[in-house]
Amino acid sequence: MNPQAETPSPFYLPEGLPIPVAEPDGLSAPFWQGLTEERLLVQRCTHCGTWQHGPEWLCHRCHSFDLGWNEVPPKGRIYSWERVWHPAHTALRDHGPYLAVLVELPHVGHVRMVGNLLGDPLQEVVIGAQVEGVYEHHRQASPAYSLLHWKAA
Repeated sequence: MNPQAETPSPFYLPEGLPIPVAEPDGLSAPFWQGLTEERLLVQRCTHCGTWQHGPEWLCHRCHSFDLGWNEVPPKGRIYSWERVWHPAHTALRDHGPYLAVLVELPHVGHVRMVGNLLGDPLQEVVIGAQVEGVYEHHRQASPAYSLLHWKAA
């Protein structure tokens, strides 16, 4: 056994990326807090029942300001995807390729959210394939944060 060997990182994404935090106005704070608790929270209008993501102050459908946060299962299907060969951020320079997916949540009004698809970056990706969420916690960061990635179901 080589004592000089590096311990593999438990994180999918390398250090050096900007830490995702809620906007100064706090709009997305419930979403980010939910991830730290391994809960996926999505906005839903209490007036008309419309689901929406990303977070907004008013409903996209009826323009009501009565939006609530609802926990939903982190399960969906791949709506679109891209294999990223040339990352824009320098911290990702030696970590390509990787897969970015647009995941649709059919049980949540078909809202869509972007994330990383875990596994072999050269794997075959099929539109409509079922995926489930995987939480990645960065509790030692300042401030601490969590991410939601996706894996084939």
